[in-house]
Amino acid sequence: MRFIESFYDGLRVSDVYLVKTKNAALTKNGKEYLNVTLQDRTGQVDAKVWEPNSPGISDFDVLDYVHVEGNVTVYNGTNQLSIQRLRVAAEGSYEPKNYLPVSSRSKEEMEAELDQMIKSVKNPYLNKLLNSIFVEDEAFHKEFMQHSAAKSVHHGYVGGLAEHTLSVAAVCDYFAKHYPDLHRDLLITAALCHDIGKVRELTAFPRNDYSDEGQLIGHIIIGYQKVMEVAGKIAGFPDTLAAELGHCILSHHGELEYGSPKKPALMEAMALSFADNVDAKLQTMREALDAADKNGKAAEGNGWIGFNRLIDSNLRKTSDESR
Repeated sequence: MRFIESFYDGLRVSDVYLVKTKNAALTKNGKEYLNVTLQDRTGQVDAKVWEPNSPGISDFDVLDYVHVEGNVTVYNGTNQLSIQRLRVAAEGSYEPKNYLPVSSRSKEEMEAELDQMIKSVKNPYLNKLLNSIFVEDEAFHKEFMQHSAAKSVHHGYVGGLAEHTLSVAAVCDYFAKHYPDLHRDLLITAALCHDIGKVRELTAFPRNDYSDEGQLIGHIIIGYQKVMEVAGKIAGFPDTLAAELGHCILSHHGELEYGSPKKPALMEAMALSFADNVDAKLQTMREALDAADKNGKAAEGNGWIGFNRLIDSNLRKTSDESR
């Protein structure tokens, strides 16, 4: 199979891909064409069907596996596939596992780390809450381990939510050791719970898109509601502790303009917002640099890969001389 990460300018493609998005559009001259996003486990590529009225070429839907024939060109520094022929692929002619991006960390490895993080929380109420959410609720545990952390920005792959959550918890663990004023049990619990609302904000793979609930309410509120619901079922759970944990979740994006209903008012809330931002930004840079490496862009630009709107900066790969 020709994976998307190996596409290059001038390549002739004839293979099966998963349709992520499909929509009709018009050129400046008013001619209709199709915008299509194709996906495999290595990434996505923007594709165009310039002759959508050709017999059969538009008879496909989102989440169909399609066999396409076309040519790769580079547009605005990014690969683009011009599709000449397309048909829905016959079942059995493709391997579904080739079409879902997956975390480089194994599920077993992450489950073991999650278990150790939960066991490290000694406060009985917080420990009970974590066990209720991540261990006793088997359906939620399964969804959490398979979910992505985002539609496309960072950790947008199977297992991405668990990977991001554990990374944020590890940063928070470091903060707690470096700043002894922090209440570690509260901080670690908040870190493990901060993005659990994404299980309902985003749909499962292969769609991995915003649900109606995600669009209308968002993962911060969804996660807060779930944590408060679980805390309310634990006998004797202190009201103040519940409020502090809830505050950490509600403020974990740090700023009102970034979607947080509250700004951090506790040290633990501020530490969590920093840890979340650090992991999201560094992973975004990592994914951008990895993508540039795969398509040769970093080598062509002497390490520079161009402007990244998510980081709001022109990015460069660090030289080996600094190692």
